[in-house]
Amino acid sequence: MSITEGSTSKPTVVLVHGAFAESSSWSGVITLLRNEGYPAIAVANPLRGVAFDSDYLRATLADISGDIVLVGHSYGGTVISGGGAGNANVKALVYIGAFAPDEGETPGDLAGKLPGSTLAETLTPVPLPGGGVDLYIKQDKYHAQFAADSSTEVAGVMAVTQRPIQESAFGEASGEPAWKSVPSWFLFGELDKNIPAAVHHFMADRAGSRKTIELKGGSHTVGIPEAAQVFDLIREAAGATTTGS
Repeated sequence: MSITEGSTSKPTVVLVHGAFAESSSWSGVITLLRNEGYPAIAVANPLRGVAFDSDYLRATLADISGDIVLVGHSYGGTVISGGGAGNANVKALVYIGAFAPDEGETPGDLAGKLPGSTLAETLTPVPLPGGGVDLYIKQDKYHAQFAADSSTEVAGVMAVTQRPIQESAFGEASGEPAWKSVPSWFLFGELDKNIPAAVHHFMADRAGSRKTIELKGGSHTVGIPEAAQVFDLIREAAGATTTGS
């Protein structure tokens, strides 16, 4: 049994959002995938921690029949790197403004590896009842920090609907990453204020990216206004892996 609809020769595209976003952030990409007959799932990433979230994705993937293309945004890249490891059905990894950590690295390590991230100064903590802290981006900082290439209206809704991440997740080390054995593709914005473009290039080069796209003027959520380019990259990844090239 599979949680996607019907049967198709095309791989299932599994989309994993990151912190300060939610599944509907993939809406533009999902529409294009469905129009082309790709089965798709936008996972509700728990944002509780690297190991927990990777295990959650791993459990979801276990219920999908056939080939899989994993797509991660931001912290979601950490989750597809971990949750996609060891699954023979995972044929491609697509990183959209996303972390691609090596074993032992944390999201915080990578965000601060090179100058340029201004995320920390925009965050507000919310203590959790059982201990720990959730982090949100302050709503009045959200547009400029996270989604500068989206309209004020779109960014405003995103700010209101953002899902928080547990603070400790940024300091949790990753396990053996899927990108060491699975081909990868990278797309990110030139003006990403969460993960500097230079860090994206470093991660893409290290992973042996088959194609790396830096979009001029793009923000951390460049995949929202540029959903068509994200879809094209996913389609390329799907085609390259299903033909065995």
